Amino acid sequence: MAWAPEKVEGSAAARTEGEAEPDAHLVPPAVRAESGAALRDAPGLTALETLRLLESGPRGLTEAQAEERLLRYGENTLPERRPAGRPWRFVHSLRDPFTTVLLCLALVSAAVASWGTACVIAVLVVVSAVLRTSGEYRAERSTAALRELIATTATVQRRAPSGGAAREIPVDQLVPGDVIRLGPGDLVPADLRLLRASGLTVRQAVLTGESAPVAKYPVDAREGSATGTYDGPGLFERPELCFQGSSVASGSATAVVLATGAETLFGGTYGRPGGRGAGPGAPGTRGVPGPRKAPRESAFDRSVNGISWTLIRFMLLTPPLVLMANAALRGRGLETLPFAVAVAVGLTPEMLPVIVTTALARGAALLARGGEVIVKRLPALHDLGAIDVLCTDKTGTLTQDRPFLDCSLAPDGRPAPEPLHWAAVNSLWTLQLAELPTPDALDEAILEAAEDDFDELLAYEGVAALPFDPVRRTSCAVIRTDAATVGGPGPRLGVHTLVVKGAPEDVLERCAGVREDGRDTDLDEAARARLARVVADRTADGLRLLAVAVAERPARPGRAYTPADERGLTLVGFVGLRDALAPTAAAACAGLARRGVAVKVLTGDHPGTVTHVCRELGLDTGPGAVLTADRIDGLTDGELARLASRTTAFARCTPEHKARIVGALRAGDGTARTAAGRKAVDRTGADHAVADRTGAPPRTVGFLGDGVNDLPALHACDVGIAPRDAVHVTREAADVVLASKDLNAIDGAIVAGRRSTANIATYLRITLSSNLGNVIAMLGAGLLLPFLPMLPAQVLVQNLCFDAVQLAFAFDRPGPAALRRPAVLRPADLLRYITGFGLLNAAADLATFGVLMLAVHGSGHPGGQDAFHAGWFTENLLTQALVMYLLRAGRHSAEGRAPGPIRGAVCALAVIGLLLPPSPLGPLLGMSALPPLYYGLLAAVLVLYGAGLAWAKRRYDGRVAAEPRP
Repeated sequence: MAWAPEKVEGSAAARTEGEAEPDAHLVPPAVRAESGAALRDAPGLTALETLRLLESGPRGLTEAQAEERLLRYGENTLPERRPAGRPWRFVHSLRDPFTTVLLCLALVSAAVASWGTACVIAVLVVVSAVLRTSGEYRAERSTAALRELIATTATVQRRAPSGGAAREIPVDQLVPGDVIRLGPGDLVPADLRLLRASGLTVRQAVLTGESAPVAKYPVDAREGSATGTYDGPGLFERPELCFQGSSVASGSATAVVLATGAETLFGGTYGRPGGRGAGPGAPGTRGVPGPRKAPRESAFDRSVNGISWTLIRFMLLTPPLVLMANAALRGRGLETLPFAVAVAVGLTPEMLPVIVTTALARGAALLARGGEVIVKRLPALHDLGAIDVLCTDKTGTLTQDRPFLDCSLAPDGRPAPEPLHWAAVNSLWTLQLAELPTPDALDEAILEAAEDDFDELLAYEGVAALPFDPVRRTSCAVIRTDAATVGGPGPRLGVHTLVVKGAPEDVLERCAGVREDGRDTDLDEAARARLARVVADRTADGLRLLAVAVAERPARPGRAYTPADERGLTLVGFVGLRDALAPTAAAACAGLARRGVAVKVLTGDHPGTVTHVCRELGLDTGPGAVLTADRIDGLTDGELARLASRTTAFARCTPEHKARIVGALRAGDGTARTAAGRKAVDRTGADHAVADRTGAPPRTVGFLGDGVNDLPALHACDVGIAPRDAVHVTREAADVVLASKDLNAIDGAIVAGRRSTANIATYLRITLSSNLGNVIAMLGAGLLLPFLPMLPAQVLVQNLCFDAVQLAFAFDRPGPAALRRPAVLRPADLLRYITGFGLLNAAADLATFGVLMLAVHGSGHPGGQDAFHAGWFTENLLTQALVMYLLRAGRHSAEGRAPGPIRGAVCALAVIGLLLPPSPLGPLLGMSALPPLYYGLLAAVLVLYGAGLAWAKRRYDGRVAAEPRP
C-alpha cells in the first residue's frame, strides 16, 4: 500500500484553507509552486506530500474547494483552436507567388488601358481562390464532425458534511486535487497520481507508441534526487502516474488529479504561448512533444515556388525586349506597350490557379465521396502524389493491436501442447472466478487457440483465482478434478492444483522444478541458464512470452489462497503470442512498393517484434534494416540521412526520434544513389538549397500516426496522415484523415494525388511550350514585318480560347504510366521540356509565316494585314489543338484514343480557329477571310508539325522511362 489513510486523514484531509502550508523540508524546492504539473514532474514526492501540496485528502475535495479551483485553473478541456473563416481562407489563397504575378499583370494591363486582359486575369484569380476556399472549408467541416477521444464523465469523490460519496461528473469539471476512481475500459481524464490500485494496467499507445499495456501501481518510496529534479528514463515509465489520453486495460484504481486542461501532457501538445505550468519542454517532460513550429515548406510549396519564379523571370524579361527591339529596328515607341503586355500575358498560363485548384479539389471530392479519405488542405493532395517515403507506426496500423497465439513450447523450446492446455485452464478459471469487469486480451487469445479442447477444460472445477497483478506479474487459478476424468499426471482427489501463468522471469523465480518429456526434475542453475536462453531467443524474435507452471497442494477447505502459495512450482513450458497483422497490411505494402513508395516503420516497440512484423509484411529485414532508435543519438544530420535511407524500421523510438528521422528522410541521402540517379533527380531546381547538405534533392515524406507521441513527426513531414479514431490533437495536426487505419486507403489517396498532379503537369507542359513558341514567333515577326503580327485584341481572344478549353485538363484521366512513380512538379525539368517543344512550336509558326507570305502576298490577296492576322490566328489555335491531342499524359493519345474531355476541347478549339475569321466577328477583330490555297499549305505544315511532335514525345517518354527511380 502506497500510503497510510489514517495518517493522511489526520493531516492533509483535516486541514482547512486557513492552515499554514506544509513544512518546507517535506517539499522539494523544485516543486514549491502552484502548478499541478510541477507535482507530476517531481518523483521525489510521496503520495502524502502530494496530497498535502494539493490541499486534498483520500476523501477528495469539498464542493466549495472544487468550485474555487475551477475558477482558478479553468475547465478541464483542451485549448480550442477556432477554425479559420472563409474570408481569411480566401485572402490566404491569394498569397502564392504566381497569383501575385497575375495580379501585377492585371494592374499593368489596366494601366495601359487593356481592360479586357485585366478583367480576364482578375476573374480567373477570384475563381481559383473561391474554389480553394470552398474545398478546404468543406474538408474542415467534415473533420470537425469526427468523434472526440476524451471521456465525457468521470467518477469523483467529493467530501460533504453528511459523509459524501462517489458520483459521476462531467470531465470538464475536474480540478487538481480531485480524487477519482478508474475501472476497466475507462479513459484517463487528466494527469493522475495513483493512491490505490488493484491489478491496474494502462494502454499508453497514443502517448508512447507501446502496444502492450503498462503496469501501474502506487509508489511511495522517494525516487530521484532530493531536489525533486527528474532525470529518470521518462515520465511515462513511472508506475505511479497515469496520463490523460491513455485508457485502463484491466484492474481498478483510486487516484488524485495532478493537472488538468492545457497543463496535462496531452493538452501541452498545443503549446500555447504564455500558458501556465510546466508545459512541454519543462524539466521532467522529456519525451513529450512540444509546441508546433512554423510549418516547413512542403513538396507542393517547393514546386509552385520554383515554377512561379521561372515564369516570373520570363515575364519580366519579355516586355522590355519587345519594346527595345521594336524601338531599335522599327522606330516604334510606347505605342507597342499594349502589345508587349499582351505578349507577356500570352506567355503566362493564366489558368494555372484555376487548373491547380480544380484538379486538387476534384480529387479531394472524389476521395471524400468514397468515405475513406478527407483531405483537409488541398495542396496536401499533390504532396500525397509526390510521396516516395511513407513512415508509419506499427500498433493499430500494420497490426490490429490484438494478440493471437503463435506457439506452445516445452521448456527446451520444442513445440508441445501441454503448456497451452494449462495456460487455457488458468485463463478460463481466472476469468470465471476473479469476476474481472472486462476479459484480458491475452486470456482471450489463449482461450481462442484452445477452443477445440474446451470440453476438457470444463472437466476441471475451479476453486479460487488470483488475478493478474502488475507488481508480481502473474495470475493463478486453483482447480480440482477427478483423476479418472483427465489422464496423465493430472491432479488427484483431495488435491488442489495451482496453475500459474505470467512473465517468464517472475514465474521462473517461483519454480523449483521443470517438466520435460513427462518427467519432473529439479531446476538447477544450469537448467535456469538454458531456460533464460530460450526466453531470450524467443523474445528477440518478437514473441510476447508467458511462462506456465503448476503445483499440487493438499485441499484445504475454508482457507483462502494468497500469492505466498505461488512457490515450489514446476515449469511446464511457455506460450508465445504476437500482435495480429492488419488483414490488408501486407498487400498494401506491396502495392505501395510497386508505386515507388518505401514504407518505413517508426515505433516504440521491441526490435524483435518489429523485425517479425516487417518480415511478415514482406519488408526488408536484412542486416541493418531494423535498428533501435538510440543508435541515432550521436549521428549528425547527414549521417542520419544516409542511415535512414537504407533502414526499414526503427524500434524504441521516442517522439523526438521520430521527428528527427522524418526530417532526415526529407533532406535526402547523398550516398545511397548512383551517379545516374543523381543526374535524374537533379531536376528539382529550387530544391538544391536543401540538396547541398546531403548531396541529393529532398524526398517527399508522409507520416501516418494516431497518438500524441506522433505529433512531432506529423509536424516534420511533408504530409501528415491520421486515422479517424486518432486522438483529437493528432487529427487536428494532420493534413489528411482516413476513415480507418487501412494502408489501402492511403494507396488510393496517393493514386488520386498523382492523377491530379499529372493533369497539372500536363497543362503546364502543353500551355507553356505553346506559349513560348508563340512568343518567340511574335518577337521574330515583330522584327521582320512592317506591322504587328497580331493585334492586342486578337492575342486576348486567342488566350481566352486557350484558357477555356484547357480547363479540360482538370478532368482528364492520366494513364497508368503517370501513376507508377511519385509525381513531382520539377521546375528545371519543366524548363527543359517547354524549351524543346517551344522551339518546335516556334518553327511551325515561322513556317506559317512563309505560307502566309506565299498564300496572301504572293497570290495578290487583297486582305493584306487582316488576312495575315487571320491566318496566324487560325494556325495558332490549330497547333494548340494538335499539341493538346498529342502531348497529353494519357495513354494511346497518339493513336487517336484521347479521353472525352480532351477530345471535346480539341474539337472546339479547331472549330473556333477555322470558323471565327470568316464569320461576322472576324472583321470586328481585324481579321478577314483566307484564300483556299492557305488551308492546303497549312495542312501540310500541320502534318509535318504533328510528326515532329510525335517523334519528340516518344524520345522524351523513353528517356523518362529509362531514368532510375529516386
